[in-house]
Amino acid sequence: MPRSRALLLVPLLFALGCAGARTHSIYPPAPRGDVVDDYHGTAVPDPYRWLEDADDPAVRRWIEAENRLTRKILDAIPGRERIARLVERVTSREHYGTPSRHGNAYYFTYNDGQMAQSVLVRAEDPGADIEECDVILDPNTWSSDGTVSLGGLSFSPSGRYLAYAQSDGGSDWRTWRVRDLDTGRDLADLIRWSRFSTPEWRRDDSGFVYQRYPESSDRLIEKDLRPSLWFHRLGTPQESDELFYEDPAHPERAFGLQITEDDGRFEVLYQRQGTDTRNWLWFRDTLADGAGSWVKTFDDFDASYQPLGNDGWNFWILTDKDAPRGRIVRVDCSSPGGEWTEVVPEREYTLQSAAMIGGRLVCRYLVDAHSEVAVYETGGALVDTLELPGKGSVSGLDGEQRRAETFLSYTSFAVPGIIYRYDVQAATLEEVRREASDMQSDDLVTKQVFFPSKDGTRIPLFIVHAKGITLDGTNPTLLYGYGGFNISLLPRYSPRAAAWLELGGIYAVCNARGGGEYGREWHEAGTKQHKQNVFDDFIGAAEYLIAEGYTRPSKLAIAGGSNGGLLVGACVNQRPDLYGAALAAVGVMDMLRYQEWTIGAAWASDYGLSSDPEMFPYLYAYSPVHNVHPGTRYPAVLITTGDHDDRVVPYHSFKYAAALQHAQAGDKPILIRIETRAGHGAGKSREQRAQEMTDQLAFLAQELEIPLE
Repeated sequence: MPRSRALLLVPLLFALGCAGARTHSIYPPAPRGDVVDDYHGTAVPDPYRWLEDADDPAVRRWIEAENRLTRKILDAIPGRERIARLVERVTSREHYGTPSRHGNAYYFTYNDGQMAQSVLVRAEDPGADIEECDVILDPNTWSSDGTVSLGGLSFSPSGRYLAYAQSDGGSDWRTWRVRDLDTGRDLADLIRWSRFSTPEWRRDDSGFVYQRYPESSDRLIEKDLRPSLWFHRLGTPQESDELFYEDPAHPERAFGLQITEDDGRFEVLYQRQGTDTRNWLWFRDTLADGAGSWVKTFDDFDASYQPLGNDGWNFWILTDKDAPRGRIVRVDCSSPGGEWTEVVPEREYTLQSAAMIGGRLVCRYLVDAHSEVAVYETGGALVDTLELPGKGSVSGLDGEQRRAETFLSYTSFAVPGIIYRYDVQAATLEEVRREASDMQSDDLVTKQVFFPSKDGTRIPLFIVHAKGITLDGTNPTLLYGYGGFNISLLPRYSPRAAAWLELGGIYAVCNARGGGEYGREWHEAGTKQHKQNVFDDFIGAAEYLIAEGYTRPSKLAIAGGSNGGLLVGACVNQRPDLYGAALAAVGVMDMLRYQEWTIGAAWASDYGLSSDPEMFPYLYAYSPVHNVHPGTRYPAVLITTGDHDDRVVPYHSFKYAAALQHAQAGDKPILIRIETRAGHGAGKSREQRAQEMTDQLAFLAQELEIPLE
């Protein structure tokens, strides 16, 4: 931890042009305090430390004043009504989730396009008309404003019971309840203090194991430490739950449990450190003598290990051990160092996920940032490669070891969703449902290009636009990125992108390092001391779009959320001349103190910690809050957050907005839009999403000079 001391900071003097001075004067007062932290001998001012407490009366007044200013400016944009109508149309699309089978019925989510939250329905046939389906859960009845959402599902093995989670106001905290699907009624069971956990049912439906945290007086800011696993027996109060596993010596580790579905015999205990992809696995035979003993088969945190299925003690494991892009091995897990047999070798492309379904291995690969699906025998022979409509993204592919049926959903930039049923044994792919779209693939050009980053690394970039555009540098362009936590950006339908394309814009997605597009090495090349690579990749994408005649700086906007918000903040600071506008959503903006709140410490595997003298210089060099320089002409920036985001706490956005508003020497607005009934993003109502999208698109249209009338 840094040492803090109070110093009287000398006000920074900077020159403002007339236009800049007028812009600067419109912002709500944000006093600059005198807090200075000492990081390994470096004095670092933190003038907006007071903005860290979102419930402080002074901060609430600042939030209200900022929201009034933002509303005044955004509501007055000419042509905003056209954008609102466009957003209403693209967000009113009927949507179906990927089905799954439990018991003798199929379950999937559904939204008619007007619902605040999607409902969970049950049907005898996965392609049944919605009128033939039974509504099992309707989150729209859980709150008057539509902001209590469905946050997770776990069906019991027989299919009779459903554990379901509620999220209030977008919070990561979950309240779990249990519904008897035979009667349609909830049991008295109630589970609280759960976060980042899905219950794992015992095979006899008697109860489930879940992860919970100690009770907290302030769930919105307190560090998430000391999670533990508990067994909840159906029909009993949570106070009677039995401790299943804990590790007090490692309070920042998280846990999970998997019970083998086919025989219910083995328990597999999973543990990881934060967001690090490496983990360990312990195994226990519950039928053997001495069932309380764990076999510590993978216990070194040296790689990622994911169990797919088993035949007795022989487990099929997806791992990146000695294979940065992934492979599948069969391992005798009855003892550490058991015999390994390679089943599916590492390929040129990344093995993103796999499942044992119907006695075969269904593998989802990333091929230059789009999905391909291959099916193998459990011995490793390739038996099928699915024919997909094009370069897109596949999700789903869940199932059971002995049931040959699985479902997948395909989407691309132009295709909202196609749901398929796949018979693993017969190798047949059948279309079940196709969602309607206002966009026609024939009217769009979707291309993937590769450009050299600053260090020469070849970076993929997707570009989507209407046919027939002229590459004369005049096209409004929106560049999106993320670049972190092994998360890959694949072609998928986005209502915001669809609306942007209809406004005549170009949409581009940069697959920067830090993601998982090319395996572990690609991910690690964008982490810790290598994080600057991510910003260089994104800046390189912007420069490519300009050099190739797609756009010019005054017509280029950048966007990203969460870690992508950090990406936007850092790139705005490093190259303010390169963009006309920026959208920074729920960003991690204070890289020196992010670990002090909620789940922030879990991100150290990607970022490193300022308490580490080796990592501090890297973090300080790009931290958005600490690299805003008075006297700089910044592009127009719209920052969005929720005032009670309990993942990336909102002070990140508050501090960055205040610093930019104080420093802005140009005439472009720096606005912050603070949602007062939302968290990190998940669980927002359709109305909330539509209003935010309208504000973002209207802001871009104004700043990039897109004619709306």
